[in-house]
Amino acid sequence: MEVVVALAIIGLIGLGFSSAFGTGFKVLAQTDELETAKNLAESQMEYVKSLAYESSGTYPAGAVPVEYPNYSAAVTSASITDRDTNIQRITITISHGGVQVLALEGFKAHR
Repeated sequence: MEVVVALAIIGLIGLGFSSAFGTGFKVLAQTDELETAKNLAESQMEYVKSLAYESSGTYPAGAVPVEYPNYSAAVTSASITDRDTNIQRITITISHGGVQVLALEGFKAHR
């Protein structure tokens, strides 16, 4: 009887550990996805800022490296007319598997 109780306690402890590992791996995957999206968004923002100023506000997204399959980037912009017509708000949106992961905003000024 004591052996059965000891095995039940060990089984419950093992179940707790396996549940914790499952949660830990899920959090690790989400953190990796968010960090990858952040790096891609910052890279895209630098790319857009390096392009010539477009008064139309239309900028292409840079290529996403092949090391990041299923990630995509989109660039949108809008002129900030209430302050200065030579400043644009740039928004970089990173998606993974068609689901938006991160949006990064920045500004581009006409020089």
